Amino acid sequence: MLYDVIIVGSGPAGISASLYAKRRKLSVLVISKGKGALGKTEQIDNYYGFPKGISGKELYQNGIEQAKTLGVELIEDEVVALNYLENFEVETVNSQYTAKSVILATGTNRVTPNIKGIREFEGKGVSYCAICDAFFFRGKDVAVLGNGNYAIHEMEQLKPVVASVSILTNGEEMIENRDVEVEVDSRKIREFRGDEKLAEIEFEDNTKKQVHGVFVAVGTASSNDLARKIGARIENNHIVVNENMETTVPGLFACGDCTGGLLQISKAVYEGAKAGLTVLKK
Repeated sequence: MLYDVIIVGSGPAGISASLYAKRRKLSVLVISKGKGALGKTEQIDNYYGFPKGISGKELYQNGIEQAKTLGVELIEDEVVALNYLENFEVETVNSQYTAKSVILATGTNRVTPNIKGIREFEGKGVSYCAICDAFFFRGKDVAVLGNGNYAIHEMEQLKPVVASVSILTNGEEMIENRDVEVEVDSRKIREFRGDEKLAEIEFEDNTKKQVHGVFVAVGTASSNDLARKIGARIENNHIVVNENMETTVPGLFACGDCTGGLLQISKAVYEGAKAGLTVLKK
């Protein structure tokens, strides 16, 4: 099925966008892995209409029920990639979906481990996007830092291009049960080293591994990660949008924390509404 719009994220921004898009008679699919930051918030006391406050879990569930009542289709799955051919292709762990437009609303959650040297080598061997930078490491030995589905997806993107690729879990267990053939190194990392570019990784057991590049894919793919994969402009770790929540890629919208500014529910709801009103509007 070709949806009018797929929304990635089911927080205040994503659900708000779904409500406004659905009321415009568009076919809408919301994909999310779970409750996100809102569902983990114990108490919210500064949101309009709740004089005694409300828990984040309850507010999240209220939004989900409202979307379902309106007829919005919701799927719980992890999005690992976003592509564009004739239409947008949203790839999840379990399936693939297509849409005329996409709204990114998963917040901002790029996870950079606290490893000595990792930030110093960003752009000099450390990358956050396999599909963007694999070409620069063709025929070389690289590694992916992470332990979930997103890390596995990045590894699969690199495998046809590089000489070898392994997954570094930095002391964590591989949490996803996937039948893939890949070397998994669970040693704890002490430091990234090199001169002008990354050259080796030193582990806490005093052993070393020679690599030309490391692709960071810890946790799940954020809105920024997905936007970057198809060339949307990113500044200061936020997706650049105009007044209508449009990114620099036609048909791709972003709203909520991933666009920067005030990190509040009220802002997320407004931006979601703006995106839902603007998407596919002639």
